[in-house]
Amino acid sequence: MNSFDTVFRGYDKEQVKNYLDKVIKEYERLLNEKKDADRKIADLEEKMKNYSNLEDKFTRAILTAENAGDEIKRVARVEAESLMNDAKRNANRIINDALIKAEKASDEADRLKRNTTLLKRRLKAIIESQLEVIEEMDRLNFKDEEKY
Repeated sequence: MNSFDTVFRGYDKEQVKNYLDKVIKEYERLLNEKKDADRKIADLEEKMKNYSNLEDKFTRAILTAENAGDEIKRVARVEAESLMNDAKRNANRIINDALIKAEKASDEADRLKRNTTLLKRRLKAIIESQLEVIEEMDRLNFKDEEKY
């Protein structure tokens, strides 16, 4: 709180006016900072939404890969049984091909799972670092700036 000199009929108007100008400038500065922070938060929320959509796409891709792997394994088994009836010599070759395909699909699913986990970690780190910035902004001491 500021103390003002008293003059005839109240406080010194010029001192009060100067003080109010300082308060207005500080209020405008804080309001601008808040607007900037709100814009940053909105941008981060949009990015988080995009990352969430991307995560959903990765999840669907992993499920699709797993289903494809399961389907490939199922088809390979049926085909192997059918071919065994036709020719025992060709059966071993067909089974091996189907197992390789299934193994590749399984490897691809594992790779996608690892990539999703890595993406989740990176997203979490980004969000946590942005939250730390916001928390740091909340801890700023504006009292020292009022002296100016």
